[in-house]
Amino acid sequence: MALHIESSGHGPDLILLHGWAMHGGVFAPLLPLLQARFTVHAVDLPGHGRSRACGLPLAFDAVWDELRARIPQPALVMGWSLGGLFALHGALAHPAACRGLILQNASPCFVHRPDWPHGMPAQVFRQFAAELERDYAQTLHRFFMLEAQGSEHLRDDLRLLQRTAFEFGEPDARVLAEGLHLLETVDLRARLPNLAMPSLWLAGRRDRLVSAAAMQSASEAADGTFACDEHGGHAPFLTHPAAVAAAITGFAEHL
Repeated sequence: MALHIESSGHGPDLILLHGWAMHGGVFAPLLPLLQARFTVHAVDLPGHGRSRACGLPLAFDAVWDELRARIPQPALVMGWSLGGLFALHGALAHPAACRGLILQNASPCFVHRPDWPHGMPAQVFRQFAAELERDYAQTLHRFFMLEAQGSEHLRDDLRLLQRTAFEFGEPDARVLAEGLHLLETVDLRARLPNLAMPSLWLAGRRDRLVSAAAMQSASEAADGTFACDEHGGHAPFLTHPAAVAAAITGFAEHL
């Protein structure tokens, strides 16, 4: 079974890569604002949404082999949260496939390190992984609450995240553990100066998972462009889709 990719719209190709425990449907608020300008490819990563049974591992190279085979290139690529790691890896490993890179509330390193004060404690991701085995539903609820924290509409965003995550059945628990492992262990900071294409780093000042400081520091290392939604949480495309769509379109116009 192939990776599920939902394609719509007209124009240059734009790939959207979602975050942990979600699927491409989380970008629904953005689609009507982008489809007149782009051919949008909303991807369900392995083990998530309609790719739950696709058979691919949740691994950078496996996902990018499929994207390169099925989506015209070069494409504009946007990754949100965990999807940002997949987007950034693809831009670094396959520069000819990527004409521009957008990181939406994503970091090259999600975990605090001695030389990286912007990340979260590694124990947070380890605890989520341990709790998945004991109480799957409550663990996902706690993670979605963390994602929604800082939003002006916390309850609405929390309900939307939960409804979206389970729209096509529960995400695979094994794949969720693999995703947490990626969030805990991957560190692409040293490779940022090697980015061969323009990049845009979109942060939310109220984000509790990825700090604006982390994204600004990463954008400087990548010689990219940094922008911050002063009222945005971890998923500004849910709460302020028009602003996010305008940022994407404006960035694309200068590629």
